[in-house]
Amino acid sequence: MSASRSGTARADGDLLSALLDGMDAALCAFDADGAVTHWNREAERILGWPADEAVGRRGLAGWAARPADAAATEARLMAALDGPGRVLHECALLRKDGGRVLVRVQASGVRGADGRPAGVYCAFGEVHAQLDFERSVALSEALFGEAPHGLLVVDADLRPAVVNARAARAFGAPRTALLGRPLGDFLTQGADRLEAALEHVLAEGGPRSPAELWATVRTPDGERRRCWRGGFLRLASPLSREPAPLGVAWLFEDVTEARLAEQDADRLRFRASQLHRAGTAAAECEDPMEAATAYLDFALAGFADDALLDLARDDGTRLVRIAATPARAPGPVALVAGAGLPVPYGPGHPALRALERAGAVRASTWSAGAGHAWAAERQWPDGTAHALCAVLRSRGRTLGVVTFLRSSSRPPFERPDVSYAESVAVRVAASLDLAGPVT
Repeated sequence: MSASRSGTARADGDLLSALLDGMDAALCAFDADGAVTHWNREAERILGWPADEAVGRRGLAGWAARPADAAATEARLMAALDGPGRVLHECALLRKDGGRVLVRVQASGVRGADGRPAGVYCAFGEVHAQLDFERSVALSEALFGEAPHGLLVVDADLRPAVVNARAARAFGAPRTALLGRPLGDFLTQGADRLEAALEHVLAEGGPRSPAELWATVRTPDGERRRCWRGGFLRLASPLSREPAPLGVAWLFEDVTEARLAEQDADRLRFRASQLHRAGTAAAECEDPMEAATAYLDFALAGFADDALLDLARDDGTRLVRIAATPARAPGPVALVAGAGLPVPYGPGHPALRALERAGAVRASTWSAGAGHAWAAERQWPDGTAHALCAVLRSRGRTLGVVTFLRSSSRPPFERPDVSYAESVAVRVAASLDLAGPVT
């Protein structure tokens, strides 16, 4: 029986030694009289004293602390014997080679089976290493909270594991609602690109420079088009010899407004350049009608797929087609055969409405299945999904309507497009006025 007990005690002692030596923090323990009872390998690494030279020593004076510092250091450590909880303080200890090292110590009292103080254990580490660890934890907490950038951490399955407040607002959902769900549940467009980027980072590592991603976010208030700029970091466990992927951290900011402003500026510069080039080309045309079509040719670039030019009859209620882009193949705007025949526009047609109000009219179809019938009903080329009709006015008179058309692969016309179409219409109208009546 005694042999069994001694074997169990020896096994418990071996287990305790293995646990102490496997700790990342240095640890030593003192009994109630201040004698060292435990000393692990991390303590040996920091101070240079092996366990067989440290265990059994009483106090720290003369070996682990200078005599001038030992009394105060021991008093603070042993104060944890009777105090509640842990005591945290910093002190200077001596290495075996005589050097000094500043350590941060957490001391806590140990009580015996009878409930009386039995000793003190101290976990300590070099101050700079401890500060690095605490700084890392503080940085993580700050990023996970109200950081100025969005932070999204996904696991190896590309499911969100950590979402800070700004990222949750960017995705238009509460933080808890995002956790563990596919990104496609919150993005109507762009989820595939984001997941592809995350997969690449998991396999190859993060790109060296920040990347931009356009996405459409599904929110309770509707869909929102956003541009996010950020960097990706592959996360690996520091506890394994071979890095095991824990996921990917994506740190990003919303640059939608800046990118839209840049796009608007680029668009304005391009359109101004096109108007200038069109004016230069039109000035070389002897025929004013040729000048009018030149303006439309330059206007189509990057703006629309087709253009139709209709002139108003003297009574102002009917329109006749005089020029258009080819119906079956791409090409420049040209005069149509049989010019002067009325176009069979039905009541409420956008071109007639523009003529009546002497202002621009936009029209779009939102049904993909009804697109063919919608275009055919309005006498527009097959595939048309969006239209913009701008009235032609010169010298206080309404001369007709110019219609710009886009296919379903392009976005609808917006308010800035109306301004550009009206600028083109003014130039076309001046040329038509100079050409005189069309017969």
